[in-house]
Formats: sequence, structure tokens, C-alpha cells
Amino acid sequence: MTRIDAKFAALRAEGKKAFVAYIMAGDPDYQTSLEIVRDLPGAGVDVIELGVPFTDPMADGPTIQLAGQRALAGGQTLQRTLDMAAAFREHDDTTPIVMMGYYNPIYSRGVDRFLADAKTAGVDGLIVVDLPPEEDDELCIPAQKAGLNFIRLATPTTDDKRLPKVLQNTSGFVYYVSITGITGAADAQAADVGPEVARIKARTDLPVIVGFGIKTAEASRAIAGIADGAVVGSAIVGQIADGKTPAEVLAFVRSLADGAHRA
Repeated sequence: MTRIDAKFAALRAEGKKAFVAYIMAGDPDYQTSLEIVRDLPGAGVDVIELGVPFTDPMADGPTIQLAGQRALAGGQTLQRTLDMAAAFREHDDTTPIVMMGYYNPIYSRGVDRFLADAKTAGVDGLIVVDLPPEEDDELCIPAQKAGLNFIRLATPTTDDKRLPKVLQNTSGFVYYVSITGITGAADAQAADVGPEVARIKARTDLPVIVGFGIKTAEASRAIAGIADGAVVGSAIVGQIADGKTPAEVLAFVRSLADGAHRA
């Protein structure tokens, strides 16, 4: 059982929904980013998604693209992101960390070396948005063998024919993308998302967590109410981009987490 599995089991036992927060590693700089990440559990975050900056983030909207550019300009690398996870683990051995990014930096490092280093750093799962199920032998299956969850995204265009393929080697949880398009592009609507979550849950026992387009505590509560939890990324990254202090960012995160936990 990974930390992700244990976390969702504990939440189920408490009758609570999950709140997942995305942070771009190294934005606005390494130390500030690490300070925020370390304090996320205290702000109510159940699972941390740690973004790995990349030069061509095709699934991300302007807010996260710019965060990645700032991080890269500040010297953030895949290695420094692993270092951040390891530094977080010095103080917290229970909160799951999911690394989210693209395959190129992993491929450049070498899959076996990356998986060994990720496991040593205390990473629990991966979301690699540009590797489809047809490429599972490339990273997904080796990751699972190494003890890391491989989390797959389902979208509004994932029809009933495609869904079983998406789910077949997924573990940890299923990430349902609430809108068609890039991150931060539109607002998630619970009325639209509810039937899609039900359709996925009919095919899998994994938790279904919904992200993209959640910007307020009210939206977090509404989405968590029809799923197993909510993910917020762009709205949090936007606070950092606006120059808010770590304390201000964390207060915003707490409001979102409280929304999800009230669902």
C-alpha cells in the first residue's frame, strides 16, 4: 500500500473527501516553494502534486506555463524537484507526493534511474500527461513495479470505448479533467461533472478526483460533493504569481481545503 492508498483509505474511514493541491516546484524560487510545500498539510492538503517545470507544457494554460518559466529561470530542474520532495520528507512521512509533468526530463535521466531516485526521495505517484496508455511499457508498468502509483487522466472526450484502456493500469486515483482544454481555461461545473464521475466510478474502485477550473472554496465544495475530492492548481499558482506571501497563499489553500472537506 502506497501513501496515496493509505491516505484515501483514511479519508474514507472518516467520511471525508480529499483536497489535492498543485504547486510548481521552484516557483517563485526554490526556498519559497519549499516553504509553501512544507506547510501545505497544515493548511488541510491531503495530497501534494509537485509540478516539474518543462519547456513545452502542452496541457497547461498560461498561469502554469509562466510558473514553469519562472522556475526554470531560477534554476529548477528535475533533480532539484526530487531534492524538494526529499527535503519535505525530512518533516513529513505521511502526506503523499505526486510528481506531475512530462516525459522528456524522465526519459533524459533514464527511466530506471529516475524511478529509483523518485522512490528514494519519497515520491509516491506520477502523473505524466504526454504518455498515453499505449505506451504503458515505457514508464507506467515500470513505475508500478517500483512501488509508485501511476495516475491517469480521464477527460470529457474519454468515451466508453476508450475508458477501459485508460483505467487498465491506473493506480492510486483517477484524475478527471473537468473541462475540455488547458489548465485554468474555464470554470468547472458540478452539474456537468457529476454524470462523468459516475460513469468512471462504475468502471473502477479507485477514487475519482476532479481538477481543472476550480478556483473558489465554493467550487471546491461543489466538485468534491460529486467526486472523491478536488484538485486545485492554477488558482494557487496564480496567488504565487501575484506576489502573495507564503502565509497568504496558505490561507487561500486552507479555504479551498475547507471547502472540499465540508462536501
